[in-house]
Formats: sequence, C-alpha cells, structure tokens
Amino acid sequence: MPILAALAASAAPPAAAQPGDPTLRDSFSIGDQGGALCEVQATIRDSVIKGMFDRAWVIVCRDASQPVGYVRMLRASAAVARARIEAGRAGAVTCVDGDTCTVKNSNIGWTTRIETDGNTAFAVEGFTAYGDALNIALESIRQKKLVPGQIKVATTSVGGGDGFARTLAGTIDIDKALAEGYRRNHSGDYAEAAEFFEALSQRTADEQGAAGIDPTEFTLNRALQRSNLGEFAEADRLFGEVEAIPTSDPVQLRLRRNFRAIHALNQRDYDGAAALLETPIPPLTNAVAVNGTAVTLTPEIVAGVNSGANARAVRQASDRERLSPLERAQIIDAQAVHLLGTVERLRGNPQAAKAAQLKGLADAVAVREGRVTSIVRLRSQMLGELALTEEALGDNAAADARFQESIAALAIEYPETNALASARARYAAFLTRHGEDDKALAIYHDVVGALASSQRSTTGMANMMAPYYRLLASRAASDAKAAGDFFIASQLQVRPGVADTQAVLARELSAGSDDGARLFRQATTLDRDIERARIEDARLAQMPETPEVNSLRADLKTQLTNLSFQQSETLAKLSDYPQYRVVASGKLDLAELQQVLRPDEAYLKMLVVGDSVYGMLIGQTDAQLWRSDISAQGLENAVDTIRSTISIVENGKRVTYPFDAATARKLYTQLFAPVADRLPAVTHLIFEPDGAMLRLPINLLITSDSGLADYEQRVGDPNADAFDMRNIAWLGRATRPSTAVSVLGFRNARQAPPSNAAREYFGLGENLPVRGGVLPSLGTRGATGGGVDGSCQWDVSQWSRPISAAELVTASSTMDRGAATLLTGGAFTDTAVKNRSDLSDYRIIHFATHGLVTAPRPSCPARPALVTSFGDKDSDGLLTFQEIFDLKLNADLVILSACDTAGAATVAATREAGVASGGGNALDGLVRSFIGAGGRSVIASHWPAPDDFDATQRLIGGLFAAPQGESIADALWTSEKQLMDDKRTSHPYYWAGFAIIGDGGQPLLHGTTATAQKGAAGQSAL
Repeated sequence: MPILAALAASAAPPAAAQPGDPTLRDSFSIGDQGGALCEVQATIRDSVIKGMFDRAWVIVCRDASQPVGYVRMLRASAAVARARIEAGRAGAVTCVDGDTCTVKNSNIGWTTRIETDGNTAFAVEGFTAYGDALNIALESIRQKKLVPGQIKVATTSVGGGDGFARTLAGTIDIDKALAEGYRRNHSGDYAEAAEFFEALSQRTADEQGAAGIDPTEFTLNRALQRSNLGEFAEADRLFGEVEAIPTSDPVQLRLRRNFRAIHALNQRDYDGAAALLETPIPPLTNAVAVNGTAVTLTPEIVAGVNSGANARAVRQASDRERLSPLERAQIIDAQAVHLLGTVERLRGNPQAAKAAQLKGLADAVAVREGRVTSIVRLRSQMLGELALTEEALGDNAAADARFQESIAALAIEYPETNALASARARYAAFLTRHGEDDKALAIYHDVVGALASSQRSTTGMANMMAPYYRLLASRAASDAKAAGDFFIASQLQVRPGVADTQAVLARELSAGSDDGARLFRQATTLDRDIERARIEDARLAQMPETPEVNSLRADLKTQLTNLSFQQSETLAKLSDYPQYRVVASGKLDLAELQQVLRPDEAYLKMLVVGDSVYGMLIGQTDAQLWRSDISAQGLENAVDTIRSTISIVENGKRVTYPFDAATARKLYTQLFAPVADRLPAVTHLIFEPDGAMLRLPINLLITSDSGLADYEQRVGDPNADAFDMRNIAWLGRATRPSTAVSVLGFRNARQAPPSNAAREYFGLGENLPVRGGVLPSLGTRGATGGGVDGSCQWDVSQWSRPISAAELVTASSTMDRGAATLLTGGAFTDTAVKNRSDLSDYRIIHFATHGLVTAPRPSCPARPALVTSFGDKDSDGLLTFQEIFDLKLNADLVILSACDTAGAATVAATREAGVASGGGNALDGLVRSFIGAGGRSVIASHWPAPDDFDATQRLIGGLFAAPQGESIADALWTSEKQLMDDKRTSHPYYWAGFAIIGDGGQPLLHGTTATAQKGAAGQSAL
C-alpha cells in the first residue's frame, strides 16, 4: 500500500457565524422538493473585506459547483447599491444595457435585481438560469420569512463545447478547489484527487497568484498521485517540472522533500528515501518578529515573498481558518520523521523505526494541541505504521491497540470513506496473520458492505484485501455464502487505471450542459450533503446523550432519509444516460446476475490480487469459486510468451512466429482446471478478464491435447508448414466468447433497449496521410497527447500508414442502398466526426483506423485516441477518448478495426489506457468512451488487424454475411471459424484478435439487409 499523506492548507475550525436576524435563520432552504433545492447561507465576507454591505448571503444549489447568486442588504438608495455592486464585480461581469449582462468571456446570462424599502436596498445578482432561486431568496430576505416557490433550472448551452457547468468549473474559487482536492485525497479517493490537482494546474498563473497559491503545489500533488498508481516514469516527469521552478519557500521545500521520499518508497528505494528525508532544510520561525515598537518580517517569510508565495505565507499567519506556514512546516517535518521510521521498519530495524515513528506522531499532534482536523488522515496512517512496527517487535497486543486507535481517528471525520475502509482492512489483515480468521472475516464483511452501500471501490487496497479473498476461496467448498461474498467484494476491486479513467470521464460528464450532466452534478452534490450529514452524526454520537443532542441526531436522521430519497430518485433518472452508466460504480449480487443469464450462457470472472489469481464460473443456477494454480507473475510471463509468437515488432517490422501452443494449453489448465471440462460446453461464455489476461483473447487458449502432437512435429520440421493449426482444440472453436468490463456493465448492456436508429451502417477510416512529413502546426493539441509538451508529441508516422477502407466497402456492400454511409480520406477528420448531427441515426458504426492506446514515451500521459485526417485549424488529427465520450450515438455495435485497441499496452501506457503497473489495455479508455457515447457493444482488436490473405476484410465481411437476427457472438464465431479452417489463416494472429465487449448475445442485424447473403468476403477455405 503506497504511503500517501498530503497536507491541506486549511485545517482549524472556521470562525463562528455572526448572529443573524432573529426572524430569519442564517441558513435556510428554498424551492420545493420537486425543483432544484437550493440553500441561502449567511456570510460576512463582503462586509469584512470590503466594508460595503451590511448583510450578505450566498445562494447554493445542489446541481451547481459554486454559488449561483448573492443577496445583499444595504443602507443605501437603489442607485448607490447598484454602483457598489458593479464596483464589486468589475472585470468579472460584462453588461451591455442596464441589467443585460453576461459572465466575462461567455454567453452565460447574469441577472441583477434591486428592491428598496425605505432607506434600505435589497439586491440580488446571479446566473440568469437560476432566476427562480434568485427571486425567492431576495423576497425571503426582504420579507423576513420563507417565501414559497418552485425552482426550475433551465439547461443552457452556449456552443463551442462550453456549457453552463463548464463556465462554473472555470470560475470556481481556486482556494476552495484546492481544499476540495485535498478532501478527496484524505478520503482515499485518489483518482478524483488527481483530477482536481490536474485541473487546478491548468488554471492561469494570474489566478494562482491572486489566491496566494504556489502553482507547483498542484503539480507536486499530481506527481505523487501518479507515483501511488505505479506510474513512476510520468511521476518523475512531473517531479522534474516542479524542481525546474526554484523556490525558497520553506513549506514548499518540505513538501517537495516528503513527496519525493514517498515516491522513492513506492519504488522500494529505501536508501534513496532516507537520503531525501535527511536532507536539511532551514527551519521556519514565526512570521513576525517584534522588537520594542518595531515589527518586521522574518528572513524565512522574506524568502517566501521572493519566491512568489507571499500572499499565502503572510495571510495564513493571521487567518483563523488556516494553518500558519510555521504550523504547516512543523507538521510536514513531523511526517518526515515518521517516514524515516517507516524506512527503518522496511530495512528491518523495528527498534529505530518505533523511536522515529513515536517522535513524528508526537510532533504532529503537538500543533494546536492536536486540534488540526486536516491531519486526521495523517495521524491515522502514522498509527497504522506504528502498529506494523510493534507487530515486527512481537508486541501484538500493542499493535492491536494501535490499529484500533488508527480506525477510531478516522471514524468521525471520514465515515464510510475509502480511508476508513483501508484502516479497517489493514487491521483485519493483521488479525489473519495471527490466526483470528473469523474476527477478520467479520470486519472484512462490514468493510465490503459499507463500501458497496456507498458505491465506493477498494482501489489501492489490494494488499490489505488479499487475505479476505484467500479466506473465502479456501472456504468456498464448505461455505455456501463464500462465493457470493467473494463475488460482491471482487466487483469493488477496481484497478487504478479504471478508477483513473472513470475520474476523467466523470469530469467530462460533469462539465456537460445537457440534462444528464445536470443530474450528475446534482447527484455529486447530494453525495457530499449525505457525507457531511454522516460526519456530523458521527461527531454527535461521541458526545454525552442530552435532549439537545438527541434532537439534533433525530433531525439529522430525517435529513439523511430525505437526502437518500432524493439521491435514489436522481440515480434512477441518471441510469437512462449511457455516459453515467460508464462512470457509475456499483455492484450486483449473484442472484441479480443469474437473472439475466440465459440457459446456454455462463459468466467467467477473473480476479488478480497481489500474486494470487482467482476464478469464478457463474451459471443460471450455480456458481463455482477457485484459486488458480498460477501466480500473477506466472500469468504475466505466460501471456508475454504467447503474445510474442502472435505479433511483435522486431527491427521496426511486425513479425509473427509459429504459435506457442504448449504454453496456451498449459495456461488453460492452470487458470481453469476446476471447470476445464465444462467451459467448452458453454455456448456463450461472458469473460471478465483481469491481470495479464486483459492482453490476451481467451478464445486462443487450448482445451485439449487433440492435434498438439502433430502440430509440434510440424514446428520442428523445416519442410512442414508450422502455421497450419487447423486441428487444434481452441476454446474459441467450441464456444462463442464475449468480454465484459464489469458485471454491472454486462447487465446494463443486456438490459439496454436495442437501437431504434433508422439507418444500418456508418463506416469511417483510411485517414489522409500528412503531406511533407510534418504535422500541421495547429494540430499539436492532440499530437502531444493532451498538450503536455513537445516531447510528448506523436510522430508523424502515425498518420502516414492509413488502414485501407476495403473492409468498410465490403461491409457497406452487404447493406441495402441508402442504408450505409462511408466517410473516408480527407473527409474523415476529427472535427467532421464531432460536428456530425446524424451519428445517432446509425445502428452500426465502424472505424478502420489506427488506435493510439499507449503514450509516445513512458513519461508522457496516455490519451487513447483514434487517428483521423487533419481538417481545419481546430483539428488535431485525433479523436480522443474524451471527445468520443461526448459523441451522441445510438448504436447497437461499434467496431474498432484499429491497431491494438483492446490489447497490449506497453510499459509506456498509463492511466486512461487502464494500466496496472507495467501494462494494460484500452478497454478502460476507447472502449468505455464509446459505450458512454451510446454504443451498446464494441468489437475491438487485441493486436494490429492483419492484411495478409485479406484476413481482416474476410473476417469483417463474414461478420456482415450473418443472417438477420443472429447474435453478434454467433456471427463473429462463424466468421472466425472460416479463417480457422483455412490453412493460410489458421494461426490465431489472423482470426483471434477481435473481442466483443458488451453483450455478444444481442442480434447483429435486424434491419433490412436484402443483400447480406452476397457478402464480398465469402472466400472459400483451403
């Protein structure tokens, strides 16, 4: 488990609210339950900072990421009130004629209304879309009573891909956004935290300077997040970016030291970590020195001012809601001492480790007498590490007490979060090491239940959860509940790459302007409201029972019930949107999956945890769980060996060797021995891979020894055809496999209504090569894989070897006239695809182009994309996975006949490609984005589609030669068998590369395809 303990800037309890008008509460809700419920909250910020207003309130609505309006009460005339308001918003709002205003640099409407009562002016201003909320809030303040009314929020769109929510996200208070990133980090939501820090790092230097924030802090946090996800090369690049900007700020120097040390620990470089932690940094003393009547800044603060962090360094010293730089430095130094103790424990020196860890813990809690709430997570981690040290010393009783103290530290501030679940799972793992399996199982069961009910995952907890899976697998034969418990827990074990991808796509969804995006923002806000209410309830539960406390808890219970009801309603509506179904977390129990399985189907689920590999085979009425007879590393080696005989690059050329049938046969037995005889009898096998099997199609595993001896003899005979594999017992010859990205994803695909698109087929591909061998100067945004820097630019060769459109022509020729459309050559640009309004008119969308699923270099972030032609000045020659996610499709099937779109990503691959340290696949990038855009199922390739013997053209052509009503899996299986039975194409390279992701049991063609049977791919087998 990586060590992660970033420190938030704000920590102390906020200043007490000022007393409000006794006839109206300082915080009250407006709008009925049928609308977008909003809240009016009193604030003293304007009066304190500007001295302009007597009273002020902000209006916060559940579907918005920042306040939507402001109400102010002024002892002034309407004209003076307007002048003050306009002065306060100068530069942020542009007004053309009176109250006809917009947010600067957008078309988002901004409304102002002023009412007077004697010598008092009541003013409201805010987003026009929330006019109902503005009016109700103003009247409630003016009349000193709650004014009833319904709030209806209009969905707005300002064109150019920029919507209402995107404007909000771009203007949210940068300091609050930083705190939100830290909050997610402390809760254990690392992928979400990484997204916040990345978004913040892209804000302008002027904004960061105005907020008094050192911009390197964002990049520093991104670097640590990447390190914690095992993406060390990209983390090194980000750390390098930070270090290229010199600083004398003592706080930032300490953060850099600690984060670099944690990065070294993640890579098991204990000596490197120790060297970093022992690097001396000048102490930071009090900000102000007083000598008689003279007041001066200390040299440390002067250095901070000179390094550009002046606003934060000075302002924090007198701000009750923040830690001073000195306090923050003390906590970071305490963390460094504690980390040194961790290094000693890992080096095998528990006595030295305990001394350092105790000192680090004492130093941390000494700040403000332990009342710093933002270090609760850090304190819990320190206690957990100390427990491991005491366990190493043989003092198990002390270790047990420390683990429980670690859990208690989080229970109030972070209830039902990954942070608390992680602490509890760590304790359960400790219990299993000391023979207390039943007690550990009970804790694990509670952890899984809590995470499942709150729709969270166990990302980053694999090592701590590993004993749970091992115990369940060992008890599966005698405990009927074990398989069901394993099944639920396994769905929460989300790979870091998947979590990252979902965080990126969730941010994309949240930034949208349609109803789905609005509902998603509302659901996110409700989640936070529920979390805050539960935190408050946990705090009250620690207090002595009194009538007042009991009343408050009763009110909270009612509030939670109402919030949960609203959330259920919101999620029910969201389930209609494909984009949400892709980013949503959730789980099914065995019975729920079995209800959607057909009699001739089975669901085969793999799970890799640590070095253990598990399997589950689930039918309509039964389920079998086992631990495979192969380690995770052994699986990696076997897959690498097999793939090296299918398609590898040597000296710049792609080469295929005689297939390693012996390894494929052995791997089948090692993985699936308990069900080896049953699998070939399953007509439709839904396979959810994990680990290295994400990089290998299951259909090329070999189920029996039949034909192996003859094949091995041919391989050893230089005069025989070593590529003739017609008599091999492939699993794909007996069953029709399809791939599921998750249990929930398969169920959703199965239950999704079929497309009602009017047209049958849209084929896109064969990009136009770049002229002159130089990328267009205006197309570097996509070419650089997200605009990181010039070193992350894709080579022009990616555009210089287009895939032929022959297979698109073949597929379209099977359709009736007018049922198919092609977009190829210079017309096939990214901008053309994004600007088409008729994409939802097609049932099948087929791309024949290269897919870029890795990164140009290991240090670059991956941005999976499809290669297109270059178009106008806004074109980057790539259709990125984020752009795909925003397309509006209504397709039963998307075909990606591209290079490696579902298969092996190299060690250069990172997050959206679904990496899990050292390799991954594009299932979590391109495929998920197409499903989110509205594709029910996707066919993607595990390796570059072969052109030899027209194999791909024949395979795709055979697919479309299927009779109406035949399932996708049956159609692909029939086409693959034709290639299996052809001596020239019987090697798996030619027939096994395409995988169905989604529901292969759905019909491929159910429109009018009068010419389907004449398919151009009907070549005879040899």
